[in-house]
Amino acid sequence: MVLAGTGMAVALAGIVSCSAAGKYVWVDAYRDTSGELKASYAIAPGDLLQIRVFNADHLSTRARVREDGKVSMPLLNDIPAAGLTPIALANDLKVRLANFVKTPSVTVSVEETRPSSVYVTGEVAKPGVYPVDSARGVLEALVNAGGLTVNAREDRIFVLRTGSQTTRIRFTYPALTRLEGRASTFRLRSGDIVVVE
Repeated sequence: MVLAGTGMAVALAGIVSCSAAGKYVWVDAYRDTSGELKASYAIAPGDLLQIRVFNADHLSTRARVREDGKVSMPLLNDIPAAGLTPIALANDLKVRLANFVKTPSVTVSVEETRPSSVYVTGEVAKPGVYPVDSARGVLEALVNAGGLTVNAREDRIFVLRTGSQTTRIRFTYPALTRLEGRASTFRLRSGDIVVVE
């Protein structure tokens, strides 16, 4: 009898945890506090940078930002770059190069950016990485991923958006297909992850 009661408690806890969607905000209540468009471009992994140190060509380089967010430079080795603006990185490099060059003058320009992409995972036919230009909205991303599987819960579609913190934005499939509320106008941005439970 005690075993049966314990088993029932475990089963009930499992049902409750499966039915809980975790912390999220409905798309109609979501407010983007980080700003959809930033005033300055932030360097990201995969970007190709041109770093010029005037009157010190041996220190100038072209470098691709690695997945760890760093670039390699002569004398300085690995320097954090991801998340900084080109101007902020140039200022950081001026300080670092002051030990090697008298009053260094540094410019950083982004020659090539990493292609913008979103990730689609969970209960979709073809999980994967998709370019943002072909998946501007959540419905387009789901279509690119082959649509929902038979096990998908139509009321459990989430966009995970990172910024100062990760936000889970919740959608329903009917709202997306009927163009209801803010679900129809919500725009994905590079790095978003679409999860279908």
